[in-house]
Amino acid sequence: MTSAAIPLIDISASELVDTQIIEQFYTPQLLQKVLTTTLDFMQAQSDIVLPYFSEVEPSIWQHKPKQLGIYITDAVEGRALNLEARDKDYATNILSYPSELPAFIIEQMPELALGELIVCHDVVKQQAAEQHKTVAEHVTHLLVHGILHLLGFDHELGQAQQDEMEGFEIAILEQLGIGNPYLAR
Repeated sequence: MTSAAIPLIDISASELVDTQIIEQFYTPQLLQKVLTTTLDFMQAQSDIVLPYFSEVEPSIWQHKPKQLGIYITDAVEGRALNLEARDKDYATNILSYPSELPAFIIEQMPELALGELIVCHDVVKQQAAEQHKTVAEHVTHLLVHGILHLLGFDHELGQAQQDEMEGFEIAILEQLGIGNPYLAR
């Protein structure tokens, strides 16, 4: 990573999620690689402003360790969380909860909290099969997608925002050795 600080990742899971799933698809090494690659890519985009961190001093952004929480859940809890958060009554693949802390608070904290990602592995596995992708590739794509949401990017705001976010995802995934997830297989 180009910044001096290594990101901190807190991984937790519902007790209904098999530990083998965590050990296979959500290892600290994978999560660290995805987060670091995403942050490095975005930091290299000198003309891009990170919407949720636009007021944070660049030196603070660059040098503070980033903190990310990841929670893996099942379809039942995923559905309940999606209903509560987005008023949509189905389990979705990933939910993003940005920290949205004010810059003056971020300056005082030892880490820069990006937020929390909630991954519904049941949905991820189903979508991977439907899209003819490996589960590992789809997990990686959705983690990149979720991290971009935590930085303030939102594909649901319009076509230009969707195109921008998908472009970032494609480029970051390429650096991770994964092809364009939007091409039919």
